[in-house]
Amino acid sequence: MATLLSFSGSPVVVYHRTHPTSLSSLRHSCFLTLVNPKKKLRGSFRHNRPISAQSNGGNSADTPDRLISALCYFYPFFDGIQYGKYVITQFSPIQILLQPLVPAIRVFKSFPFNGFLVFLALYFVVVRNPNFSRYVRFNTMQAIVLDVLLIFPDLLERSFNPREGLGLDLVMSLDSTVFLFLLVCLIYGSTSCLLGQVPRLPIVAEAAERQVL
Repeated sequence: MATLLSFSGSPVVVYHRTHPTSLSSLRHSCFLTLVNPKKKLRGSFRHNRPISAQSNGGNSADTPDRLISALCYFYPFFDGIQYGKYVITQFSPIQILLQPLVPAIRVFKSFPFNGFLVFLALYFVVVRNPNFSRYVRFNTMQAIVLDVLLIFPDLLERSFNPREGLGLDLVMSLDSTVFLFLLVCLIYGSTSCLLGQVPRLPIVAEAAERQVL
């Protein structure tokens, strides 16, 4: 399925997830992995230094680190853009804000498994790569955890999927809330990284720390 949105006169197709069963299963597996880390991981984290953008060594955040970290927060936003189908069509300021991102959104949504491929790349190439600073790996992991949490609104929609009445109103409210939360996380996370600060997103920060050694 696809939803046609118009940003300042330019039509944009926001695709709903195809192959829902397979993608939901993949996201659910990722969620179980992230929320149930091995005890060894938990024990080793207690000895980690706190993440600081101003510290030296593995936790430092120079300009490339800041840019990479800021870009990672676009991943969950692009993957959850379909939740904004009600908000975007009703509020023109949000359409104007998202207009520069339309080409990137089109590319990201052009293939159903792009989201999962990006997840694999970020997790194994960045998070599990000690060549990247802990600052980059922490922010990347926050973006990944945020994306994995999208399993919950996705499951709710697929379980109920109302067509009218109060149920539809509740789904619209849920979708709009999820979209606005992703938008705030994108703005806060990316801006903080560009400024060299350490963003700590609600809900996901602790889970991200447990995965970054």
